[in-house]
Amino acid sequence: MAPTAPPWARGLWRACNALMAAFFGLAAVVQVNDPDAELWVVVYMIPAVLTLLVGFNPLITGYTFLGNFVWKSLSAMHMLFCMVWAVRLAHYFLLHAQQNILHEEEGRELSGLVIITAWMALCHSSAKNPVGGRIQLALAVAIALFPLISWVYIYVHKEMRSSWPTHCKTVI
Repeated sequence: MAPTAPPWARGLWRACNALMAAFFGLAAVVQVNDPDAELWVVVYMIPAVLTLLVGFNPLITGYTFLGNFVWKSLSAMHMLFCMVWAVRLAHYFLLHAQQNILHEEEGRELSGLVIITAWMALCHSSAKNPVGGRIQLALAVAIALFPLISWVYIYVHKEMRSSWPTHCKTVI
């Protein structure tokens, strides 16, 4: 949708960014008792801040001034880092998985990296059209709702968490 997009489209894009910024921020907070918390807090806080910036100013994803270049560069580097790490975790998970992806710590970590990468790629693609097209907006809604629905599902179904390590059971 061009800058003449209906107000609801702009509002929906901003709401999705706010929801994802909240999710990434919450994901960073729940890492506090993880053995490698310092790493995971940074991994989630970078997209939280970048996504919040997109929510405030969707035009920041373009290359029109220095701030946009910084946003674009930092998000590209973070996506590359997350993709490389996700591939490594996927390989490990495929070779060593004993249970469902959400029952394995590496599977949950992989899921988080995939969500980060998908969301940051969606924000990157919004550079040409900051509100996004209908397909991009539909993807944004789906991606924004997926982690929150997953969290609610896992929270409600306590048996899913039964095999998790203690540090994963004591968060929210």
